[in-house]
Amino acid sequence: MSRAFGSLILVALVSASVLGQSAGSAPSFDVADVHVRPYSTTSTPNMTGGVLRGGRYDLRKATMLDLIRTAYGVQADSVIGGPNWLERNRFDVIAKAPESTSPAVIKRMLQTLLAERFKLVVHNDTKPVPGYALTLGSGKPKLKEATGQGTTGCEMKTQTPQPGTVPLAVMACRNVSMEQFMQSLRGFGGAYVSGPVADLTGLKGSWDFDLSWTARALLARAGSDGITLYDAVDKQLGLNLESRSVPAAVLLVDSVNETPTPNPSGVAQNLPTPPPAEFDVADIKLSPPETTTQRGSLQPGGRLDLEGMTMRTLISLAWTLGANDEMLAGGPKWIDETRYSVVAKSSTAIAGSADGLQIDLDDLRLMLRALLVERFKLATHFEDRPVSAYTLVLDKPKLQKADPANRTGCKEGVPPGLKDPRSANPQLSRLVTCQNMSMAQFTEDLPRIAGGYIHNPVVDATALAGSWDFTLNFSPVGLVGNAGGGDPAAAAGSAPTASTPTGALSLFDALTKQLGLRLELRKRPLPVLVIDHVEEKPSDN
Repeated sequence: MSRAFGSLILVALVSASVLGQSAGSAPSFDVADVHVRPYSTTSTPNMTGGVLRGGRYDLRKATMLDLIRTAYGVQADSVIGGPNWLERNRFDVIAKAPESTSPAVIKRMLQTLLAERFKLVVHNDTKPVPGYALTLGSGKPKLKEATGQGTTGCEMKTQTPQPGTVPLAVMACRNVSMEQFMQSLRGFGGAYVSGPVADLTGLKGSWDFDLSWTARALLARAGSDGITLYDAVDKQLGLNLESRSVPAAVLLVDSVNETPTPNPSGVAQNLPTPPPAEFDVADIKLSPPETTTQRGSLQPGGRLDLEGMTMRTLISLAWTLGANDEMLAGGPKWIDETRYSVVAKSSTAIAGSADGLQIDLDDLRLMLRALLVERFKLATHFEDRPVSAYTLVLDKPKLQKADPANRTGCKEGVPPGLKDPRSANPQLSRLVTCQNMSMAQFTEDLPRIAGGYIHNPVVDATALAGSWDFTLNFSPVGLVGNAGGGDPAAAAGSAPTASTPTGALSLFDALTKQLGLRLELRKRPLPVLVIDHVEEKPSDN
């Protein structure tokens, strides 16, 4: 559910003409608190915040790469160079600005802050980067010349699939140039397009067309009826979309300090207090008896819709407990049976329009906590209890020594210059490429990398020193069931988990076969949220 919230955070693509060198003439925050963020064991360490609320602007758990892409309005892979810690170390920023400050001016204020507090210096450039080229096919393009009437742009259409079939992603484009289509491919292409797209077709003018494909994560389930985005572009449009190095506009990091300059004296007293952690209005009611699924969405205007939620799920969302039931203890039997629908509105945690929502996930979770406490009389406390959690150990290591100059981190997608192994086996739709990673850092990232498989922090017991480069290719947990880690007990012990006859490969099997590492399930004390009291019937709306 937290991933669903996170996926709604969209960053507008705007060009930046004011770089770090001109910070003196740029607008700046009235006052700002900047400090290093201690490491957190949360499985969702992504940056949160980014909404100006009551004159207070917060960015939490932000890497320097996060800060740069937010300040300059660019994609993360457009930021080139910089030290190896650029996407590893995390920072918190709390700043004060007038409530009426526009998002564009906030970006310029953040540019000024980075230049002043981290001595960041960047410049625009054009470099060859790993990406995709859109070229003409062997025949005539299958495109209809646009009339110039109606709306302009590409949008995703909702498809109602036939029973027993896998839905297609359908993109309808009207009055679009190849340049506009190229940008839409980057935005809507999902796991197929993980880098910039260069238009090399030479086609001029505007065009009307539809494009339908199967999401990469659904290819295995679709079987012979599935169609990749690459094949769809070829067969339906008469164009080619291929992975290659392409020239792209980039933001080159010339220099940046790892430690920010000290905060001004009395900064905490001059910052606005956070807005109250409560929804403007909230409606809670029992879901219809036939409800069996749990769904959630965020709407423009600040509306949060949760449908068919059990109390266990609501608490897990509010406290970021993940899907491991061991992390929540106590409570009556009905917390897994009774289902609720929640409609709530926040004018502070959610801002923007349908194509540019700004969401403060931390505030939303605090608001949901307060709502559960108020309406269900929920009382809880944390205590350390023995919990099943994984430990990473050595089997027969198959790792390559890293270049220490490269940035440390793991990304979803194929390594530059290599063939995508997912094309040969759609069952292995997860492909993670890591570089310059120590084993301690890898274990920190595993809960995030292996969504569905691992729900608690992993302990590094490999005793491997140094940093490493490696690629991990495995199947989502839904394709391997219990054999792949849906049930932690199924992966206990030292034997690698068996692959399925369909060609699916669990995370556990992939770690052993591809990297020579192994995850063992062991008991160790972890903070568990304990329910002291909760009422089944919420108080009146």
